[in-house]
Amino acid sequence: MLESLIYDWNKIGAPPKPPRVMLDDETLRDGLQSPSVRTPTIEQKIEILHLIDKLGIDTADIGLPGAGPHVVKDVERLAREIVNARLKVRANCAARTTIADITPIAEISQRTGLKFEVGTFIGSSPIRQYTEGWTIDWLLKTTDDAIRFAVKEGLDVMYVTEDTTRADPATLRRLYECAISAGAKRICLADTVGHATPWGASAVVRFAKQVIQDNRAAVEIDWHGHRDRDLAIVNSIAAIDAGATRVHAAALGIGERVGNTPMDLLLVNLVVMGFIDRDLTPLMAYC
Repeated sequence: MLESLIYDWNKIGAPPKPPRVMLDDETLRDGLQSPSVRTPTIEQKIEILHLIDKLGIDTADIGLPGAGPHVVKDVERLAREIVNARLKVRANCAARTTIADITPIAEISQRTGLKFEVGTFIGSSPIRQYTEGWTIDWLLKTTDDAIRFAVKEGLDVMYVTEDTTRADPATLRRLYECAISAGAKRICLADTVGHATPWGASAVVRFAKQVIQDNRAAVEIDWHGHRDRDLAIVNSIAAIDAGATRVHAAALGIGERVGNTPMDLLLVNLVVMGFIDRDLTPLMAYC
């Protein structure tokens, strides 16, 4: 009946359904960096965690323990909730690419018995290197040391290059090859300042995919977008079409500056496009 009333041009030339699309929720970590939000209580964080789980979101960043004891305490409480409530969502934590940031995540994992993924992040663009006084040799050593330590501690590693969409190919190739060699299971391309266009997002994902293929590695690609120019949704879709298998977002698009990719709108679009199959009934409570 509906097809007799609506001719859907969107189906003409539509890309094929990707073989795999996963979602990573940044609400409880990157989302809280918004200048207009207040940090939720631990009870509110637990409520949000349950809503994330009900939406069938695959993974959730539940904090950056390297920020201090108060974050360690909340992350451990959230980890225990996942275990005790038998939630399906898997946990990850952000960490600067330093052993000091990774250590508390490994300790929380050991105390709770919950398997963690650690998202080790480091700046990659020339402007970031210039500002911080970093050399490529320092970036490579830091990357190698941190990832090998995390793997030794039993953590899965997602290696995040901050400001990927303004980084040069030669630097990215060396960093990704170093991360792959050290044991990273995923590499995350971060549009940290919302610089990317859809064709830029597609280009950098295809580049990363080629690096992985050149190294014959079983490594997957994440896309982490920001909405500075309000292109976060279309950039995420372009990244998926180019080969990213997991995209990051936060509830209502909260996050640093004008925010992250909005998970609610991303979910609606991916379901309508047939890229994923999700029950969106809990979406109103999540928002």
